[in-house]
Amino acid sequence: MSPRTARVLLVCFALAAAADLLSLLAGFDPGHRIAKPLLMPLLAAHAGVRGAPRLLLAALLLGWCGDLALMSDTDPAFLAGMASFAAGHVCYLVLFRRTARVRDLRLAGAYATALVVLVVLLWPGLPAGLRVPVAGYSLLLTAMAYGATRLGPVAALGGALFMLSDTLIATGVADWPQLPQAAFWIMLTYIAAQFLLVRGVLDPLGARRVPAAAYGEMRSTTP
Repeated sequence: MSPRTARVLLVCFALAAAADLLSLLAGFDPGHRIAKPLLMPLLAAHAGVRGAPRLLLAALLLGWCGDLALMSDTDPAFLAGMASFAAGHVCYLVLFRRTARVRDLRLAGAYATALVVLVVLLWPGLPAGLRVPVAGYSLLLTAMAYGATRLGPVAALGGALFMLSDTLIATGVADWPQLPQAAFWIMLTYIAAQFLLVRGVLDPLGARRVPAAAYGEMRSTTP
């Protein structure tokens, strides 16, 4: 497909993101419920048109499944959403491990410290049935965010924002005091995170760092 198609899909993603965020700010729940499910399919379509690896598309579509699950307020839906996002992080991790950049052990230590501090602080406030799942999910999320640093600063920022977004969700589950318009900040950081991770993989610098083997699994985008 043409670059024009990719641009059109990206504009549609941006419009859906704006509609979702403005709906959250205005307290217009129907707008949020319409716009949110459009976000990851549009971003995945944009990435697919640009020849994204299948693992990237899988991560985005698993994020979409998580988005749908988290639109319900029940504990089973929360666990299902967390499981979907965890599977998406595994896809990101496998994709990032195919890069050839040298690992920064000091940076790994910083992410590990952040993980331990976060889990220790959240643990007492979490419902008993969610403590182990949240800790396991936090481990995968942190590993993904650290792995994203191997693709460069754009993907690294995406990984960090994903951590921030999910931390805001976790503090709500743990009944911590919340920011005003917390749902807006959660979605803003999440949307930015997924977009930056896509850019980190697909932009020219990121593309050179992902070896050809990662693109051997490309999804066909020809009609």
